[in-house]
Amino acid sequence: MTERTLLLLGKDNLEKLQQSCVMIAGLGGVGAFAAESVVRSGVNKVIIFDGDTVSRSNINRQLIALHSTIGISKAVLMEQRLKDINPDCEITAINEYVRDERMPELLDQYRPDWVIDAIDTLSPKVFLLVHCYKRGIKVVSSMGSGGKLDPSLIKVTDISQTFQCPLAHHIRKLLHKQGIYEGITAVFSPEKVSKECIVEEKSDNKRTAIGTISYMPAIFGLTAASVVIRELIGMESFKRVKDTKYYENKKELIQPLVRE
Repeated sequence: MTERTLLLLGKDNLEKLQQSCVMIAGLGGVGAFAAESVVRSGVNKVIIFDGDTVSRSNINRQLIALHSTIGISKAVLMEQRLKDINPDCEITAINEYVRDERMPELLDQYRPDWVIDAIDTLSPKVFLLVHCYKRGIKVVSSMGSGGKLDPSLIKVTDISQTFQCPLAHHIRKLLHKQGIYEGITAVFSPEKVSKECIVEEKSDNKRTAIGTISYMPAIFGLTAASVVIRELIGMESFKRVKDTKYYENKKELIQPLVRE
């Protein structure tokens, strides 16, 4: 299954991937595509976790969401799919919402080379980022893909350089309280989100629901996977920009979706 990857990357780089361990947190629209891409690229040790089951509302955008999989654990489904892609891949699937002390416990147990954060709930998302940062574990975090349509605006940068993304704004504020200002890679889009795309949805994990399109979460997840793959083989995944004025000047250039 690695012939074409070998042709592109070469033997040494492929071996680096095969010897690496990647953790994917969250297996929804972003995380499932990220996990699959990581395994298809040749990574031979993967830890995935998500405590959710597939629902009907997931079908418009999530890789493992089908009418036939409604009500089934995402972690279980993803493990089966990844094993079908690469039977030799060592997959640890954790079917639970990982919170509080469980998060550092898993990081300490598996010590992944990279973590892909695809959690869509603020508190556990920040908790994961903080514990990765404190342990020196490299992490790429997906910001909000909901309410957006233009994939050409998706960017990879340091969390400190994100702008015009409400989720990134809240994450930065919470990270600052922990004394963390930079050093976390983020995938984000500054495309503005129309208020018409957001509705209240009270649940244990969310306060609102945001309209989504099929391809945007997938591209966020694939972009996050590309960061991990490139960094593991020694490539830089983005140019570090220290001049924040560059980003400030971009803020008003990107307009929200206007529905007719």
